[in-house]
Amino acid sequence: MNNQSKSPELVALLDILNKEEDSRFAPCATKSATGIRRLPEKNTAYRQQFSLDSDRILHSRAYVRYIDKTQVFSLVKNDHITHRVLHVQLVARIARTIGRFLRLNEDLIEAIALGHDIGHPPFGHDGETFLSELCLDNGLPPFQHNIQSVRFLDKLERKGKGWNLTLQVLDGILCHDGETHSQYLVPEPIHSFRELDKKIAIKSAEPKQSVFPATLEGCVVRLADTIAYIGRDIEDAIILGLIKRDELPQKCKKVLGSTNGTIVYNLVTDLIANSRTENESLHSIGFTEEISDALKQQKDFNYQRIYLAPETKRQTPAIRECYKKLFTHYLDRLRKAPATLPSDVDLMTDITTLTANNYSNEEKIRDFIAGMTDNFFIRQAKAIGCRLPKDCDLP
Repeated sequence: MNNQSKSPELVALLDILNKEEDSRFAPCATKSATGIRRLPEKNTAYRQQFSLDSDRILHSRAYVRYIDKTQVFSLVKNDHITHRVLHVQLVARIARTIGRFLRLNEDLIEAIALGHDIGHPPFGHDGETFLSELCLDNGLPPFQHNIQSVRFLDKLERKGKGWNLTLQVLDGILCHDGETHSQYLVPEPIHSFRELDKKIAIKSAEPKQSVFPATLEGCVVRLADTIAYIGRDIEDAIILGLIKRDELPQKCKKVLGSTNGTIVYNLVTDLIANSRTENESLHSIGFTEEISDALKQQKDFNYQRIYLAPETKRQTPAIRECYKKLFTHYLDRLRKAPATLPSDVDLMTDITTLTANNYSNEEKIRDFIAGMTDNFFIRQAKAIGCRLPKDCDLP
């Protein structure tokens, strides 16, 4: 890490900020001074731990690539449709609002939210499915974007050094699963990177195994993930003509509302009012039963009418074929002629710490493809002669 000088005045202010958390935060909130890093750092200057992690994530190359990654709709010529870069910002804002009213650590919340989807491959959850199939075909564990998010930030960034993020942030990223419906969440604390690595190994071997955040802040982000996408995806689908607003389930419209703003407001309000953090024995984060049931019904509607709609899936056969051909092409080049790889394929050839520690060709390709933006993926596919999706408009 950078050798940053420590001003005595600023260090004194850091001590004051940390002590203020004792009175400002709820008893079960995560204090900034408790942040644990895999590698000790002597010089972190006057920054609080989780705030520093947020900046490290923002300055990562993987974060920059959010800007051209699919959220739900791929290859859509409409600049008002949500991309993943906006989604993570919405999660951060929503989760921070919840955290502020529950008196939790907003810096920890923000860091988890900003990093939670960094491991998503091109073309959203479809891309995740295709890459997982290829991993299984090539002797690797099933691909999971939450594990890959941790891997990018902990193992791959900075030529394999990683960003040395705190245990609490990496755990929240690992356990952010907003696809799984939960009425409420209770944290399951861990205290070491050994426990985190064990958690990752369990999830890697059995993707359906539920893993829960170690902190209340991680629980907030997990629920905010759903709050951020459920109404936003409705608005995008209406813009694209997939659904009409009056088609939303009646109960959902009555309980949650029919616009993104109203849905977010009602979900956040219910979550804050129904969660208990003042007493250490009351430490769940969740919704009332009525709101939870309506949210589950709305999520089921979104899956049926938006996420799995034929119009949404029409490009997936061509994208799947490009995934397969790119993986095969890179594997052939790495085995036979690695020098012929293009110069921008740095993840395969420039991860110095992993190269010396049994970093297989298959793992290199998985990591490289997972890090691609949609447009870079299409350009790479075009370069090897893949049949491109119809709506691609590249020079």
